[in-house]
Amino acid sequence: MILNSLSLLNYKNFDSQNFTFDQKINCFVGANGIGKTNVLDAIYHLSFGKSYFNPLASQNIRHGEDFFVIEGVFEKDDREEKIVVSLKKGQKKVIKRNSKVYEKLSDHIGFIPAVIISPADRDLIIEGSETRRKFIDSVISQSDKNYLNQLINYNKVLQQRNALLKYFALNNTFNAQTLEIYNEQLHGYASEIFTIRKAFLETFIPIFKARYNAISNNNEPVHLSYKSDLFEEDLNVLLRKNINKDKALQYTSVGIHKDDLNFEIDGFPIKRFGSQGQQKSFLIALKLAQFDFIKQKSGFSPILLLDDIFDKLDENRVAQILELVDNKNFGQLFISDTHADRTENIIKQVHQSYKIFKLK
Repeated sequence: MILNSLSLLNYKNFDSQNFTFDQKINCFVGANGIGKTNVLDAIYHLSFGKSYFNPLASQNIRHGEDFFVIEGVFEKDDREEKIVVSLKKGQKKVIKRNSKVYEKLSDHIGFIPAVIISPADRDLIIEGSETRRKFIDSVISQSDKNYLNQLINYNKVLQQRNALLKYFALNNTFNAQTLEIYNEQLHGYASEIFTIRKAFLETFIPIFKARYNAISNNNEPVHLSYKSDLFEEDLNVLLRKNINKDKALQYTSVGIHKDDLNFEIDGFPIKRFGSQGQQKSFLIALKLAQFDFIKQKSGFSPILLLDDIFDKLDENRVAQILELVDNKNFGQLFISDTHADRTENIIKQVHQSYKIFKLK
């Protein structure tokens, strides 16, 4: 799968910009604030239907304008695929594939698989569990439509159950039968999501560890583990046990929406005990494992987006990424960097064709 061309209109800092890409490596170089990351984010937007860096869609519209359009022409399975993402202020975002509008965004997820490695990934370590759940969900969803649908349904029922708990509190009332309907629905969706997440991590963790060991030269043991309420009991039992707590809090306190990943190094949380270099290695290994997993599931390489990472990496970590792309089986690579000379020197080590775009 290849992105042949990209057109931006009123997207972030771009008024109008067109790019035609190399099939292997494409580099965007220029000063900070010039829009290098925004080009990568536009490609991510075409894949996921949303920005990686700013989830508020309207804030991706160029200042002073009232709409944006991103258009990408891809080559997939020997067919041309045109993806267009557009948004007008006050209206719903529209995603089209070959001029046909998707009824649901979820129908598009996984069609253009992509992986981004960015300094913003540090949020996976320092932020709360929601960030890590989103990581799990984004990896699985790119190859499992059923999982994404179960997740959407679970979250809808969760919102309804939380609204009911608030209603009970506001009106000083309670109806166990009505609540039980939501409990049963949540239980059904949660059981399947939990099973899929467990199976995913059983496959993913060894891939991650192999990537980390290669980057760190087997210097220290790392561990990635799955934390979920459902390891204790099924959700129906947990919801009944926690009903008084839920009534007091006015929201659902247990379930797969509380799942988390534990990141450890030498048996300790990497957030507190990992050095900056170890944390970087951990995150890069995590993302390269994501790349490997998606490739394994889909049968072809996802687009790889490297945002401003050469500045933050030592020689060994750069070498690991180059090793990934320096063979005929890797897909298409997009890189942003502030130093044109450094980028070209690094890319020349890779025996692949490339283009460098100097943004001003």
